Amino acid sequence: MFVLKRTALSALCLSLILPCTAQVLAQETPAADADAAPATRQALPERSQEDAQALERQVPKDEQQTLQAGSDSFLALWKPANTPAPEGVVIIVPGAGESADWPRTVGPLRRKFPDAKWASLSLSLPDLLAESPVARKETPAPPPQPDKDVKGAPAKATPADANANIAQATAAETENSESAEAPASTDPAASEKADAERIFARLDAAVAYAQQQNARSVVLLGSGSGAYWSARYISERQPPQVQKLVMVAAQNPARVEHSLDSLAATLKLPTADFYYANQAGARQAAVNRLQASKRLKDSSYHQVALTAMPGNQAAEQEQLFRRIRGWLSPQAVD
Repeated sequence: MFVLKRTALSALCLSLILPCTAQVLAQETPAADADAAPATRQALPERSQEDAQALERQVPKDEQQTLQAGSDSFLALWKPANTPAPEGVVIIVPGAGESADWPRTVGPLRRKFPDAKWASLSLSLPDLLAESPVARKETPAPPPQPDKDVKGAPAKATPADANANIAQATAAETENSESAEAPASTDPAASEKADAERIFARLDAAVAYAQQQNARSVVLLGSGSGAYWSARYISERQPPQVQKLVMVAAQNPARVEHSLDSLAATLKLPTADFYYANQAGARQAAVNRLQASKRLKDSSYHQVALTAMPGNQAAEQEQLFRRIRGWLSPQAVD
């Protein structure tokens, strides 16, 4: 009788324990499966998108315009001319790493032009494809190996070639990681063409917006590498609405096939090249562009030397504005 009671009690305990154990295992299994599955890193937003979001919080709402370029929408900063008879619209194209309200050149000029009878439209450009990060898969680390075998005996001695195998595996992992971080397109020509198409679409949208404002004249003003893209846009698209081009501290973007030397001098519309003569690199690049223009007949290219003023940015920006205004509107009196 006593044995039967113990057997019944054991059966009752097992009936209570087994369901709980099964429930715990069912809860742990999905977590283990989730840990084993490779995680996918989300693609990072473009730097230009982050800059635009910051400007949306800082710039007055009445200056913000959302323009459409194909399937992309982008932020532009608009300031109408402070006159009933404006001269036209200056479309400002920032350079690499610059936003639509960059504190050097872009921001000061876009705020100063309206008082000189010119409306300003400052753009935000997309990141170049060569600089865009891509998503990659993260492989989970392998489980740690036990120091002893199943029977409890000490682990076997490490083989002589184990370190070499580890080094090869590490090198392969590093190579795969680096290739995962590489741009989606490895063809420089294809990437450059795609970058140009995206930028040209935004310039088309900006010119169309200026035309909607009944602009008498449209001027493209490029800062840094923005000067290159502006010159290339005019060279390839030849938009009839654009009458003049202004380049400020012009630079060639990295990894482009055609340099600014071969573009600026060949443009058929009046082009002003503003550069800082007391900067050796900028001065030599300007000499190259000037020499290219002299080899052509009836070139509309014009250079204006400026003086960089380290430590006095306000005076430097005022000098730049006055020289550009004088070229755009020679009749203007300071």
